[in-house]
Amino acid sequence: EEFIDDQEKFDKIMVLLQNEFQTLIEMDGSLPNRLGKMSQLLDSPSRVIDLIIGTLTLPRSIAVALLGEPDLARRAEETLYATGNERTFRGFAAKVENRINNEINQQNRKYFIKKQIQALQQELAEQVWSPNDELFALHERLRKLPLSEENKEEVLREFSRLKQMQMESSEYSTTRSWLNWIEKMPWTQRSDEKLSITNIQEELDRDHYGLDKVKDRIIEYAAVRLRQPEHYGTTLCFVGPPGVGKTSLARSIARSMNRKLQIFSLGGVKDEAEIRGHRRTYIGALPGKVITAIRRAKVKNPVIVLDEIDKIGKDYRGDPASALLEVLDPVQQKEFVDHYLDISFDLSEVFFICTANTLETIPHALKDRLEIITLSSYTIEDKENIARKHLLPAQRQKHGLDDIEVNISDQAITHLIDQYTEEAGVRGLEREIAAICRKISRIVVEKKQKSFVISSQNNLYKLLGPPKIHKQNYRFPLPVGVSTGLAWTPTGGEILFIETLIFLGSGKLKLTGKLGEVMQESAQAALSFVRFKAKELLHTDVDFSKLDIHLHCPDGATPKDGPSAGLACLISLVSALRKEPVKSPLAMTGELTLRGKITPVGGIKEKCLAARRVGIKTIIIPVDNEVDLQEVPQAVRESITFIPVETAGEALKYCFNL
Repeated sequence: EEFIDDQEKFDKIMVLLQNEFQTLIEMDGSLPNRLGKMSQLLDSPSRVIDLIIGTLTLPRSIAVALLGEPDLARRAEETLYATGNERTFRGFAAKVENRINNEINQQNRKYFIKKQIQALQQELAEQVWSPNDELFALHERLRKLPLSEENKEEVLREFSRLKQMQMESSEYSTTRSWLNWIEKMPWTQRSDEKLSITNIQEELDRDHYGLDKVKDRIIEYAAVRLRQPEHYGTTLCFVGPPGVGKTSLARSIARSMNRKLQIFSLGGVKDEAEIRGHRRTYIGALPGKVITAIRRAKVKNPVIVLDEIDKIGKDYRGDPASALLEVLDPVQQKEFVDHYLDISFDLSEVFFICTANTLETIPHALKDRLEIITLSSYTIEDKENIARKHLLPAQRQKHGLDDIEVNISDQAITHLIDQYTEEAGVRGLEREIAAICRKISRIVVEKKQKSFVISSQNNLYKLLGPPKIHKQNYRFPLPVGVSTGLAWTPTGGEILFIETLIFLGSGKLKLTGKLGEVMQESAQAALSFVRFKAKELLHTDVDFSKLDIHLHCPDGATPKDGPSAGLACLISLVSALRKEPVKSPLAMTGELTLRGKITPVGGIKEKCLAARRVGIKTIIIPVDNEVDLQEVPQAVRESITFIPVETAGEALKYCFNL
């Protein structure tokens, strides 16, 4: 049964409850106004409280508890608290809803305004811009680009599409980036090329020692350009071992012609898009390396060096070497189309220079586009001059020794080249000179010494330690069954000793020393020739079915291949069978046929330099290789006696007492 303990308190609470309920109704439009009037017309306070409780959004358990409370004062007080909480909550919810509605209305308003502007623009068929607008400025720059009518129409068509895109869309950023590339490309900008044969000659001579053939070709190019300024399309390819100056020569060419230089390596490139670019519809699309290099140079006539062109790859993503055919073809250069730009760019004024260590891995079609210039190994005299005139002054300056007197004798430089480096170029020599300069810098700091003289092996040992290069163990004269061959490698010429042992067995031929297929076949051909000519060569019958022959090339961890060792294999076999050593000191090179003919081989210059390094004074060469001796430096030709042979019989007569 309901009751009221304190009537005065109950009356005050009811007044507050009525006011709070009325405020809630006025604030929340979802509650009808008649509820307020109804609460005032009810004559029973209990019914008023129950009406308010039913209106509030209370959990069922709390509402039931309030309705079952017999103390009306307590029920009214709890209902007052619940009404106040309801009013606070609904007020907060109303604010959030109003904010959301305002934001939605604002976005809708912007959207409708943009649509109206687009509709007006289409209706008027023109764009109304402010001169300060970014798109207006971009449009003016694009409109002034020196493009062909077809290309300009394509660019402006893409710009018209850009105007109608939402800035937040991914297509907008893609198109805008493309237009920026179009705008920044040097369509007409050129370097002020200075072609003076005297200046070019002086620049090349100052930076590089020797290389007369290469320098002559560069000067010829300059002379043609002076006579015919529109002559383009020449692509030079410098081929040679590492460290002979291929890339640095390209730098000198660019500097002597006052052209911008860009270098990028093709080593390991397997994706065709690296050359032709990606389609701009792809995410992260970019132009190819050629177009990127031209944009960085900011001129359309730079010198671009395609480094390590022989190490270019190929896989499922395409053949980059085939893409280079278009880049380097003089006929197609004027209309080169990068997949990203998708409009033609004239590459005919670009001076392309390629570098490679070997021609063997360059595809024939690509090789046909190149003018090959071979940079051979340096002689000891060349290295001595390069060390004294270029490397030592540069390293002294680099290590802060300009004010320190450093004298290295010719003998010390020779020992440095011979005992601490084994290379075709001078890269290792430069590292050793740098090591000497570092040691000297430390001594200068610690002991305040102002002058240094390096005149002997002992001085080098103190600075660099024991020699790093150990020569072949064999010394002349050679033992029985050993011959000296000459080999060509991408790093220069090499001496190749070939050993043969013959012992009782079952007629087997064993080849060791990590020989390649071609060299194994040369050894087998040499054995077949020996068996065919056994009576003539050995003056006795030999039962090869009871002999085992073991042919070995020392340094077995190094792969060896090529046809040049055919003659050396033959001489080694005959020496072992005759038990007679080869006349020495001599070396030989040449390919052997089954009929005993000695056919020509390559790399004659490098092989001669390698022979001279170890003190060989006589070389047997194929008679057809005599013309290649013109490429051998005169100092080397004068120090070596060359024996041209046409058949194996001629070579055998010289090597043995036949």
